[in-house]
Amino acid sequence: MSKRGRVLVAMSGGVDSSVAAVMLHEQGYEVIGITMKTWDYASSGGSSKETGCCSLDSINDARTLAVNYGFPHYILDIRSEFGDYVIDNFVDEYIAGRTPNPCVLCNTHIKWEALMKRADKLDCEFIATGHYANIRLHDNGRYVISKGRDENKDQSYVLWGVSQENLARTQFPLGNFTKKEIRQMALDMGQKEIANKSESYEICFVPDNDYRSFLRHKRPTIDQEIGPGNFLLSDGTVVGQHIGYPYFTIGQRKGLGIALGKPMFVIEILPESNSVVLGEEHELERGQAFVRDVNLVKYASLDAPMEAITKIRYKDSGAISTLTQHGSIMQVDFEHQVKGIAPGQSAVFYEGDDLLGGGFLMKDAPTF
Repeated sequence: MSKRGRVLVAMSGGVDSSVAAVMLHEQGYEVIGITMKTWDYASSGGSSKETGCCSLDSINDARTLAVNYGFPHYILDIRSEFGDYVIDNFVDEYIAGRTPNPCVLCNTHIKWEALMKRADKLDCEFIATGHYANIRLHDNGRYVISKGRDENKDQSYVLWGVSQENLARTQFPLGNFTKKEIRQMALDMGQKEIANKSESYEICFVPDNDYRSFLRHKRPTIDQEIGPGNFLLSDGTVVGQHIGYPYFTIGQRKGLGIALGKPMFVIEILPESNSVVLGEEHELERGQAFVRDVNLVKYASLDAPMEAITKIRYKDSGAISTLTQHGSIMQVDFEHQVKGIAPGQSAVFYEGDDLLGGGFLMKDAPTF
């Protein structure tokens, strides 16, 4: 084993994880590459060629890179665990009238656990990924995630669920680099094809980015079970019919299948009556949110209300808020109204660039 230690690197075949693996290799770590097969495109109802991190081409790219640099590479098939947890949850959340956050679930419950289990078997002290984020040991003894240097690529939002135990053995080699710099590194390595790979912002297991078709594929009886329902205004007025509430998300404006003479947005989903409530943009505004299943990262708990920046979606710039912890539920009071709080999505809290923690947005206010 090298003096730096042995590290298991998650390699998708893309530019980020490829450069991360080579970077650690050149820093003197004993690198072992691993590519996780998380899903099977053919079973997901896709019509186009398999692409992305689970394709045969991507697996081959990861393996070829490892061979070229002289470190071992393995393929880990976690399709069963991934499908049972992430995909089933994805479908169940839409059926419950919520908007799921599969990347967070995958990182928290599938990828990190699978990596740690295999790291132990291979006597690896650390694991590493190509996420754009940073990690450090705080004075209080806790491991803290902070934003990556590249603001446009920062991925700390999807990492709020990773446990302290797993963070203690995690490295993010790309945290202090920009995407442009990483692409240039790949070119300098002679990896032109990897360097020029396009990025996908779609959910990895939803073919063609068509989640409605995916829901029908995974639950063929969904339209018979639920069927058409009513579009309502906030005062309860029926203004039309829709194809079924699972096919809509909070804040949606396009693809509603109804025209009311002015821009209208989905402001509420009522699964119990198969109703979708429409309203004008200002009706999306809320001053308060409640967040369940909270995992705190920087501190073990918040003993008093504190000011933080709260992001309610991945590309959200964040809003000033006051956090009040009630056990596993966080009360979030925003300084100014925010738009589009979607139950099921993640709310993530920051103190400066440091990730305080996060959880899942709730539809209704709980009773304490």
